[in-house]
Formats: sequence, C-alpha cells, structure tokens
Amino acid sequence: MRQLYHIAIDPGCRAIRVMLAEKGLDCELRTEKVWERREVFLRLNPAGQVPVFIDEDGTTIAGTAVIAEYLEEVHPEPTLLGRDPIDRAEVRRLAEWFGGKFHREVTANLVDEKIMKRFLKLGTPNSGAIRAGLANIHYHLEYIAWLCDRRRWLAGEAFSRADIIAAAELSAVDYLGDVPWHDHSGAKDWYARVKSRPSFRAILADHISGVQPPKHYADLDF
Repeated sequence: MRQLYHIAIDPGCRAIRVMLAEKGLDCELRTEKVWERREVFLRLNPAGQVPVFIDEDGTTIAGTAVIAEYLEEVHPEPTLLGRDPIDRAEVRRLAEWFGGKFHREVTANLVDEKIMKRFLKLGTPNSGAIRAGLANIHYHLEYIAWLCDRRRWLAGEAFSRADIIAAAELSAVDYLGDVPWHDHSGAKDWYARVKSRPSFRAILADHISGVQPPKHYADLDF
C-alpha cells in the first residue's frame, strides 16, 4: 500500500494528495508531527519535512516537486504536466510560481504564522508578516484572473499540476478565511471549478484541532 506522510494544512502535502487522486492512486495517509523529530521519520527524510511518499515497492520520495515528477514518470496517464515541451515548461513555471513565490509571499506569512508557529512552538504570530501576506495575496489573485482570461486553466487548455499547486496553496489560506474572494471574481470562478473536482474534496474535509474553517470553505457554491 502506498503511504504519504503529511500534515493536513500543508499545501505541498495537499497538492500531492490531489495528484494521487487525479491519477486514481490509492494511498494511506499518515499524519506526521514533524516537530516531534521522530527518528523513524528522519530516516525516511533527514530534512524532517513533509510530504514523504512511499510507493508500493518501498521506494521513498521526499518533497512536493520531486514526488510530483516521480508520479508523472511512473504513472504518466492522465498527464498533469502537458503533452509537449512548451506545455510542460509552462506548467512547471506556474507550479514554481505558486509553490515558491506565492508560498513565500502569502502562505508563509499567514498559515505558518497563524498555525504552524503554534505547533512548532516558535512564539507568537508576527503581525507584520500577517499584514504582508494579506497585502500580497491580491497581486496573485489578479494574476490568476489574468491567466484565466486567456486560457481555460492556469497553464493552458488542460487541468494541470499548476492548477493543483495554486489551489492547494489557496486552500490552506482559505481555511483561515484570509482569501478576499469578493474582490477577485475571476480567481474565485477558477477556484470554484477546482473545488468541484472529486480529487479536491478530501482536502476540503480536513479539520485542524482548535481551528475551524469559515462556512464557505468546503462550499462548492461559495
């Protein structure tokens, strides 16, 4: 049985779960409290970070981008990367944009400050970081709308890893109620389409102890 060591609110872990579901691959989820620094887990990934994926044959892969590439090579259909080099380059560019730039400028300033700091016992949230995250998110939502004005999905005509990474990041922020959907109808329309996919429903069912999502969080007609 495939296994995925994950944290429910972590966007990278969420993205891998969606990719597995899109490819029709069953996987046992194992919540890993990385702050406990378990020796058994550190042997799987010395970096002490999730996600970590273990395939049926015992192959162990760590890191969102690396797992995503591995899944695409081992299970190429349905593709989440594109059919030709230009398509694949654009998917990878946008996956890096949202998994890298968006994560640093928005998710890290909101989810990490408001939730992960508590778990990791790193002190109180940084109000300056939170203000930065709330300001930065507008630019990224505008970019999503700009892309979707020109394409069916973020990277082109087909649903791809770019959509999954972007939606996973936004879903973690949306759990906190920090996405200003009312100001960004174009991004909201795209996210509603992603939310309606069966592969996305499991992560919308996640709940974090002591933190309740807003009422619209799992609503497909939010």
